Amino acid sequence: MSEVVLYTDGACSGNPGPGGWGFILRHPQSGAEIQRSGGKPNTTNNQMELTAVIEGLKALNRPVTVEIISDSKYVLQGLSEWLHGWKQNGWKRKEKGKFMPIKNIELWRELDSLTQKHTITLTHVKGHTGNIDNERCDKLATNAILKYKH
Repeated sequence: MSEVVLYTDGACSGNPGPGGWGFILRHPQSGAEIQRSGGKPNTTNNQMELTAVIEGLKALNRPVTVEIISDSKYVLQGLSEWLHGWKQNGWKRKEKGKFMPIKNIELWRELDSLTQKHTITLTHVKGHTGNIDNERCDKLATNAILKYKH
């Protein structure tokens, strides 16, 4: 069982457009949890998904075992399948036979650095299917967007 569980979600109104992120970080043994959210006036959904995980990991004050639970296949596949190859290829990916810079490189580099400090497991949940904590993160993210909408 994980020492902590990190639920995350990101959202965008338009893509790009105003965006928000949210996370819930829970210590299952004690029941203690924190939740945070934030956003940006002009961003993308993928950037907000990445930011949610980054901010959740930044909230940890020591190395721990973390189960990251997300509905973002982009984030989970990036961490589990793509990241190693990107790093080996100088943070580039193959596109039509050529190496191209990866999108959101600054966020991926920060996420890579943060994940090195912890033992990470990844769990995918389908969004909007009744997972209470995923729904709470979605609400945190969508509410964060409101301060950027005019």
